[in-house]
Amino acid sequence: MLKKGVLFWILSLFISAFTLAQEEEQMEVQELDEVVVSDSRFSLKRENSGKTVIQITQEDLAKSQGKTVAEIINTKSGIEIAGSRGREGEVLGVFPRGGRGRQVLILIDGVRVSDPSSFSQEYDLRLLNTSAIESIEIIKGAASTLYGMSAATAVINITTKEASNRKIAANLQSSIGTNQSATDQNFNIAEFRNAALISGSLERFTYNLGFSNAYSNGLSSIITPENEEDPFSRYNVDVKIGYNVKNNFKLVLYLNNTNIKTDYDESFGMIDAPYQFLSEQTRVGISSKWSYKKGDINLNAAYSDYSSENISAFPSTFEGSNYVADLYNRYSFSENFLTVVGLNYNLDKTFIEENQEFSLVDPYANIVYLSSFGLNLNAGTRLNIHSEYGSQLVYNINPSYTYNLSSGYVKFMGTYATSYITPSLSQLYGIFGANDMLEPETNRTIEGGAEYKTSKALRLSLLYFNRKEENYVFFDNDLFQYFNATEAIDVQGVEAELQWKPLEKLSIDANYTFTERVGDNAIRLPKHKLNFLAGYSFSKKTFASFSYAYTGKRVDTNFNSFEDEVLDPFSLFGIYFEQKLMHDRLKLFLNIDNLFNEEFTEVIGFTTRGRNLRIGLNLSL
Repeated sequence: MLKKGVLFWILSLFISAFTLAQEEEQMEVQELDEVVVSDSRFSLKRENSGKTVIQITQEDLAKSQGKTVAEIINTKSGIEIAGSRGREGEVLGVFPRGGRGRQVLILIDGVRVSDPSSFSQEYDLRLLNTSAIESIEIIKGAASTLYGMSAATAVINITTKEASNRKIAANLQSSIGTNQSATDQNFNIAEFRNAALISGSLERFTYNLGFSNAYSNGLSSIITPENEEDPFSRYNVDVKIGYNVKNNFKLVLYLNNTNIKTDYDESFGMIDAPYQFLSEQTRVGISSKWSYKKGDINLNAAYSDYSSENISAFPSTFEGSNYVADLYNRYSFSENFLTVVGLNYNLDKTFIEENQEFSLVDPYANIVYLSSFGLNLNAGTRLNIHSEYGSQLVYNINPSYTYNLSSGYVKFMGTYATSYITPSLSQLYGIFGANDMLEPETNRTIEGGAEYKTSKALRLSLLYFNRKEENYVFFDNDLFQYFNATEAIDVQGVEAELQWKPLEKLSIDANYTFTERVGDNAIRLPKHKLNFLAGYSFSKKTFASFSYAYTGKRVDTNFNSFEDEVLDPFSLFGIYFEQKLMHDRLKLFLNIDNLFNEEFTEVIGFTTRGRNLRIGLNLSL
């Protein structure tokens, strides 16, 4: 491992690049009107959308190089990802709008991803490679009409990078950093990330070839007197090939293979243990689009295979696969009346002593109406036809009204939506507490809010949400079995977002979330959460930002005593610095997390990260 002296020598070289860069020129970048796609499947101006969709652009991701997808998403309003501030390899819960992991749907290039072999049939965020992502859109609230089962609290829509317009182009990323707790500031280099992407366009043919790896060490999974290090590693291979068969027909084939290896400890009793988790995901898919005069027909389909192994005191292996196909037609009767009609198919399989599976066939329809006087309407319905549970109808209505100002707009919006989630295969037929008498969970969501935008300088939104969960599936620790909750769970909250550019060189992003969940112990869910980011461009080549994140009190279960405990709030500060060189082809960056080295608890017994430094480069050829 490299020691402090080597790290500070690298930092001094990094800072000296600032002087060299001031002599180079940079091209002007034209800022385009912001559009949203996920909430309607049409490219709509933000003022015409009835949702406060969160957009994480390529520029945002570029300023987050070296961070995991979980870390990036965790800074957005309405979302809490427990484990994202600890040792990499620990993602212990995704809680959007006071919900749980099975209530959020993750899409990659338009295709649902979930692991049928996991206990809750969730998708493992550790599988995602940030360097391969072009953008992320997050719809908060129920979106089951367009996206189906599990889209009860949020949809995280991830788009991977497109091919370069040049014949051949390359992008190389590399970073190193520390990986240390607040009580052990040794400044050893214990984190490495590398990524390479080659892409291009040859007449009608496009291609992307990508590879990445991540490795970290230096932290123990669980806080113990020994604090033995538990390393984490991940390898990703991505291949995407496209062909424009005709001017109006495009076909894309893709392949992804991801391998994870992480050590971990015994959480019952909180002791060091030589345990290991191995996981592999392989995805192959197709995306096609045929355009005609007033619309297009789209097919997104994929096959995913998941296999994992727990090497522990209770060794186990898990195997699962799913087939997903989504065929839909987008048709524009006019510029103001847009429709989507589609059919979605899902087949989930896993091996639990014997093969287990269920399927879903979902016809759906959605309309968007944009009036000339400011009224907009997004509404639809979907029939979930489940092989085990029969038919269930879900629907949504999302009206909004936009009042145009001389330099912006004021928008009022509301939503009433329902959603539907069936138990996982493991909850029904697994070897740990399975219950084949479980019933599906249903959700009802109400939202209301307003958004104010002036030109491109200021955007402010305020939204209230209320959700009722019925038949929620939970695990009873006393009876060691899954059950449906007999009492409904009520969740309500407020989300506020601010984007402001008070000066040409200064930008401010902030969000606040209040969440209240009644009906269970609401573990790991803060009532109050605040994120703040201020960025300043010293020149066209030099950028710096300052971040602040506050996480309020929340409850967690101590698995030694099986008693709930209230965790103290904590505040984390960070600094990011970016310098462009070589006519913007080379970017150097420095990132400091937990600047003041605050010692805090995120999940009882698990290690959290103290002050850590990361430096790296991004080279485009």
